[in-house]
Amino acid sequence: MTITRLLLGSTLALTLGSCAMMTPTMSYTLAKQPAGGALASSGMVDVKKDGMMVMTSAKVMGLAPNTYYVAHYHLQGAASADPCSSGGAPIMSSALVGQSDAMGMLTLTGSVAAADVMNATYFNIHTAKDATGAPADAGVTCTGVKM
Repeated sequence: MTITRLLLGSTLALTLGSCAMMTPTMSYTLAKQPAGGALASSGMVDVKKDGMMVMTSAKVMGLAPNTYYVAHYHLQGAASADPCSSGGAPIMSSALVGQSDAMGMLTLTGSVAAADVMNATYFNIHTAKDATGAPADAGVTCTGVKM
């Protein structure tokens, strides 16, 4: 009976310990970039920290069809208290590049080291010049984030 209790206690501690390492997925609603163009896009960004990595998945509709886009996290800038208007520096290691389909739908997924985006305050999607992901504008859609 003592061995059974010891094994159950160890199993419970291991189970609870492994749950503490994962965080729930945080979902954010994308809105028009304050300085952005006239696109009426909408979408969601899901962010999940799993150990030492942050996994990001963004789904956006209403974008220009067959166009390259680049997304990345940004640090808080000094231009405004509103993260999306603050003009903060991009965290280039978090860049995700993709092309919208013929209907203007875009899906981006990727992961980055959690340490790289620990101080991020917003996630921004820009029109890209081409498949390399060089931004062509200040952004078309954005959301504040908390890591």
